[in-house]
Amino acid sequence: MNEGLKIPREGKLDFLSLGAVVHRFDPGIVPFRKAVECQIHVSGGEYNVAANLADCFRLQTGIATAMVDYPIGELVAERVRAMGVKPFYKRFEHDGVSGPNIATVYSDRGYGVRAPVVFYNRANEAAARLKPGDFDWNEIFAGGVRWFHSGGIFAALSTTTAELIIEGMQAAKAAGAVTSFDLNFREKLWKRSGGRDRAVETIGSIVENVDVLVGNEEDLQTGLGIPGPEVAARSKLDPSAFFSMIDRVVKKHPQIKVVATTLREVFSTSRHCWGAVAWVGGQTHTSITCDLDVHDRVGGGDGFASGFFYGLLAGESPEEALKLGWAHGALLTTFPGDTSMATLEQVRAFAEGGSARIQR
Repeated sequence: MNEGLKIPREGKLDFLSLGAVVHRFDPGIVPFRKAVECQIHVSGGEYNVAANLADCFRLQTGIATAMVDYPIGELVAERVRAMGVKPFYKRFEHDGVSGPNIATVYSDRGYGVRAPVVFYNRANEAAARLKPGDFDWNEIFAGGVRWFHSGGIFAALSTTTAELIIEGMQAAKAAGAVTSFDLNFREKLWKRSGGRDRAVETIGSIVENVDVLVGNEEDLQTGLGIPGPEVAARSKLDPSAFFSMIDRVVKKHPQIKVVATTLREVFSTSRHCWGAVAWVGGQTHTSITCDLDVHDRVGGGDGFASGFFYGLLAGESPEEALKLGWAHGALLTTFPGDTSMATLEQVRAFAEGGSARIQR
């Protein structure tokens, strides 16, 4: 491979995420103002990647996160176990009334011309209390960790979570792990914690320790403060605007070796066109595109990151890693919930041109 990453060949854990776990209430296509029942999904931008890599791609993964000792915590912990992710919990006691809590995300799926609506209740969130010193990184990394990951959602929760990401990144680098960060810029989260100026300052400090960056054109502008592209995109699927920004990203953060993202043209809530791009060690790579019949779009980007990271961890070429990310992200939108229900065989088959023809 020519991407310049020095991924350890072995480790007790192939992949470790640092971030918040949440539970998502999903009333399906019914808006919350009319909802009478909901499904509950366990999620989290950072956790989803570890869960996908464990369940679909059969890697050994872990999550460093906050856990609250109350029934919602038990629900989350059960799902973490079911996905095969090893937990490293900082535990908090619930006072029976106000928390601390595991955050709630509310997200209906919309339908057709009606867009999905997402809002949060992150009041007194346990994960926002996490701070440097809460995890024994020496112990966690003692058996070897090949890849360490975090993201912008967790960074936005508090000043201490951003500091903890930097502490974890530095420990990972010292232990020889590759580091990655998903910009995952969420306007609603950053607005309550200092706005875009603080986001750029905070994320910039984190990205100084990062090898692999995930984020689209808008993420690069709002999260890193990179000026917009000089080349106007012809459509949402046109990679030229994204690639035109990479020189500025690398000039600001010269240690970055890989930048990747998805491309999505939304025709309606349930009909998208899907692609992906990556800049790897100075070379650009673009996937094919496909039309998606979307069941639940939440988690598609994390699905892409999971498949792309798997390809790199498995020693695949950058082109093949991008195809695996593209394929897994596409498949993930066909399932309910935020984490994968696909198999590695399904991902590889779709990446190589498989179809929806019935499998007998």
